[in-house]
Formats: sequence, structure tokens, C-alpha cells
Amino acid sequence: MTSESAFIAALRAIASDPAARGLADDCAVLEFGGEALVLTHDTMVEGVHFLTGQSADDVAWKLVASNMSDLAAKGAAPLGVMLSYQLGTDDAAFLRGLEAALVHYGAALLGGDTVSAKGARTFGLTAIGRATYRPVPARSGARPGDKVWITGPVGATMLGLEALQRGQGDSALYRRGQARLVEGQALAPLVHAMMDVSDGLLLDARRMAEASGVTIALDRMAVPIATDESRRDEALTWGEDYELLFTAPASAALPVPAHCIGEVMERGPQPLLLDGETPSGKLGYEHN
Repeated sequence: MTSESAFIAALRAIASDPAARGLADDCAVLEFGGEALVLTHDTMVEGVHFLTGQSADDVAWKLVASNMSDLAAKGAAPLGVMLSYQLGTDDAAFLRGLEAALVHYGAALLGGDTVSAKGARTFGLTAIGRATYRPVPARSGARPGDKVWITGPVGATMLGLEALQRGQGDSALYRRGQARLVEGQALAPLVHAMMDVSDGLLLDARRMAEASGVTIALDRMAVPIATDESRRDEALTWGEDYELLFTAPASAALPVPAHCIGEVMERGPQPLLLDGETPSGKLGYEHN
């Protein structure tokens, strides 16, 4: 167990409100007055989630997009965001990127907080959305017999980061990732479980299986990848592609393009199987 997973496990004793969903999901879902608000929060740290010296307008875009991707996994429509911002020398560029992202996703800036500090910069964003379908999809709904689907290829963000580090090639997929809000809203009425691929397909699939109390069996070669075949295993563990991972009945007529990459089984000794075996090594990104 990593320090991150251990800390989250300890937090579950505190997060007793039903809206917290047992901290087993990407978002909180707050029911009131016949509506459901979907709330999520992401933090980005310089040198961890973005490169030191990276353009501040791209950092702002990524901060918004990562939160919008969480809303997409709940089939939610964005309402607004609240920003936690550490002042620096490139504040104007950050504001340009923030405004562009909020206009793109149709979300309003509602407030937040600014601080001044030394050292690596840290930014946080809370996004608020309105559920477009009830019950709001969760990680925990996968059922034996479901097929496992993904909306698009993995590994594109990895290639974008490498292009940015080289200073040549197409880095847009890393700098300006696209949350699948339209797809999430279309899929919400059909899925049993849904989440975005933010920390690596294998790790996120295992998290879905654990939350649902099932085993997810993936077909390695069925997963679409954006890389050369020689880098397939890397692509399966790379995050931040913002594709939607979901399960649905085998008979479901999907309203959006998607790739079937496996199936849901009764819970066995392991929550995740890859080509019938327990995958070894690193499954994705975790804070240690």
C-alpha cells in the first residue's frame, strides 16, 4: 500500500456523509432540492504535474481540463470553478489560459483564493457540475457480465510530453488535453460504472474493480494505443489521457464511439487480470 492509498483509507473514517461516496469515487455528489451537484477538486504541483518553466497558459488549461474530466465521468454539465492560485511572475499568461479553458468548457469562475509563497508552485481547482442523469455514475457499479469499454486510445499524453521536452513534435495532447464531457453525458444513462483514465488504464481499472467488488479482465491487445506497438505496455500505465473507462451490459447500444477492451467477472483472487494473468510491476501513477 502506498502512502497515498493509506492516507485515503484513513480519511474514509472521517468522510461519513453519503455525498462523499466513501471516497471511492472521483467526485462528491450532493443531493438537494431534486437536483444533484457534482463536486471535484484537483491539485497540480510544479515538477510533478507540469514542467518547471512550462507556459502558464497551458498549465491553467490543464488544471481546468483535469477537473472537467472528473465531471465528464459523472455525466455532469459544468457550472463553475473555484481557484486556489499561488502568485508568480507569469500571472497574466495563467489568466489567459484560464479564461480560454473556462470559455471552452462553458464554466464560470465563481471565486477562490490567492497566496504568495516561495518554492515550487502549487495550484488547486474545485469544479462544480450539475448531474444530467440520475443515479449519477460511479466507479462502484460494475457488474459481472458487463463489457469493459474505453472511449479512445491511451498513451497520447505521454507522446505529447516527450514532444514538449524535446522542443519538437506535437505537444498539444499534453498541453491542451480534452475532457470528454459530451461523451460522458451521452453514456451516463447506459453505464453501470464510469471513470476517467487519469492515473493509467491498468491502475484505474483496478480501482474500478475494487470499488465494485468484482474482477475486471482486460485484453491487452484490444486496448487502442496512440504509440508504436513497441510501447504498448507504457501506454497502458500512462495517465492524463482523459478517456472514459466504463462498463455496460453486453447488449447496450452505445451512443458514442468506444472500444471494447475486456469484461467484468465475479470477484476472484485478484481485482485485475490482463490476458488472464495478474499484471506485474507498476500499474500507473501513485503518490508515494
